[in-house]
Amino acid sequence: MPPRNSSVEQRALRLIYDAGEEGLLQSELWKLLDVSSREGSRLAKKFEEKGRIVRDKVINDGRWTYKLVSKNEPVTLDSVRGCPCLICSEVEKCFRGGTQDPVYCLLLTAWIDPRIETDA
Repeated sequence: MPPRNSSVEQRALRLIYDAGEEGLLQSELWKLLDVSSREGSRLAKKFEEKGRIVRDKVINDGRWTYKLVSKNEPVTLDSVRGCPCLICSEVEKCFRGGTQDPVYCLLLTAWIDPRIETDA
């Protein structure tokens, strides 16, 4: 069984992500997770330090709190459209240290950053 902390962190990140652009008040997060305000604050600070969320200081009902907004964006089909790996005949051999290596793939490099010129 995974540690309780890991489970709480995953639930917290999911709640913040599901709140979308509107975000979630830090005080609401504590209540939804059924944790103390201290634990909720620690989680929010940890997520912010890791770059997972943005914490905006706001006033709610006359008290200072933070609005938590996820920095993650949902993955869409558009995010992989045109990726050469999807039609590559060598994909089964392509892994770190394999016959093909994505780190050295010129087609993938050019797709990731079209400003990089390759002879591919």
